[in-house]
Amino acid sequence: MAHFRSKETVESALRLCDAGVSDRRNAEIHGVALQTIRTWRRRYQLEGRTRGGDRGTPCPRCDGADLDESAYALLLGWYLGDGSIARARRGVFTLQIANDQKYPELNQEIAATIKLVKPGASPCLRGGSTAIRIEARWKHWPCVFPQHGPGRKHLRKIELADWQREIVAEYPDQLLRGLFHSDGCRFVNWASKPDGKRYYYTRYMFSNESEDIRKILTDALDQLGIAWRQPRRNVIAVSRREAVGVLDGFVGPKR
Repeated sequence: MAHFRSKETVESALRLCDAGVSDRRNAEIHGVALQTIRTWRRRYQLEGRTRGGDRGTPCPRCDGADLDESAYALLLGWYLGDGSIARARRGVFTLQIANDQKYPELNQEIAATIKLVKPGASPCLRGGSTAIRIEARWKHWPCVFPQHGPGRKHLRKIELADWQREIVAEYPDQLLRGLFHSDGCRFVNWASKPDGKRYYYTRYMFSNESEDIRKILTDALDQLGIAWRQPRRNVIAVSRREAVGVLDGFVGPKR
């Protein structure tokens, strides 16, 4: 015979799941089978089903919910560089940000930034020995990232909406941090003097096949007065000492 639990019991168990309580301990607290907890967690958290009849986390665009704009500008940079959105079940979408596993601080920063943009999110890290994906599900990811669409970004038009431009104009440093940490790098380069001696200098480079995304990056650099050049078709470089110093203030090495 099936046993039906009250809505209050399910809600309480799911809150403990969100708080990090183990499934086994959660089952003991609520007097249910371990498999029951796992079923509730999969059904409500992974499939995006709403709890208690509400609509889940409200959307800044659809519902007028508050948006942490600084965190959003940072996440926008990551999304434009190495992010994607995939359709999941029941009208839910999965935001995926790819990054190298050898940068644990950045991976934790991405997860924390997702939580600021979507309060209540529980990002998960998936992947193998080198690359990982930081993922979070929400029905409204296409609302907050209207650049989502079929096909690769460099094969279609990428243009910021007016409300995104306003945020980027307010937080260009955060956008640049996300862009350079996703599709860019910071390294030490060298050149030869006339006498044959080498001198070394720090340099930032950003590589992306999308002309539109490169333009978004250079517009932000221009706003902050950071000198840049384009040594190759798909590359933007920042090499002048004072310009590198400015970027070091809010981008810096990957960790």
